Amino acid sequence: MNGLVLVSCAANFAAERHKDQRRKGKGDVPYINHLADVARLLTVATKGIDAELVAAGWLHDTVEDTATSQDELVSTFGVDVASLVMEVTDDKSLPKAERKRLQVLKTPTKTPRAKMIKLADLTSNLRQLPDSWEAQRIHDYFEWAYQVAAGCRGVNAELERTFDQMAASGKAEL
Repeated sequence: MNGLVLVSCAANFAAERHKDQRRKGKGDVPYINHLADVARLLTVATKGIDAELVAAGWLHDTVEDTATSQDELVSTFGVDVASLVMEVTDDKSLPKAERKRLQVLKTPTKTPRAKMIKLADLTSNLRQLPDSWEAQRIHDYFEWAYQVAAGCRGVNAELERTFDQMAASGKAEL
């Protein structure tokens, strides 16, 4: 599948699967905005040369948050895209605290491209923290994000710079 077609199909698939989901916080922002942000960050970081990575960015939450299976991703987008998505997919059967702990422990062992998705996801999440969160919860999220991001260092200078800038601006507000 042509790179532009692959990315367009992934964006459409993600929009359909997440159509009723909204981000937490004010504005009732459609969840697809987060996925678009992750895909854009990956596109910029790779100068547009890795369509499979950008497609995986669009799809990174589909297995975790929708009724999408790994097999469906393989048959629709190929093994490479599906493998990237699965590498960054949390096991939702585990408690949230355990999932977060495992992300800190396992991120350093992920492939470089999965680490790129993780950095883009963290950056986007930091930009869109719910306004209803108290200062301590925001602080805790930033601390956790720094720990996960530490396991991603060395994969892409652009993504690291963008994460660091976002994290620094948010920390300054606390």
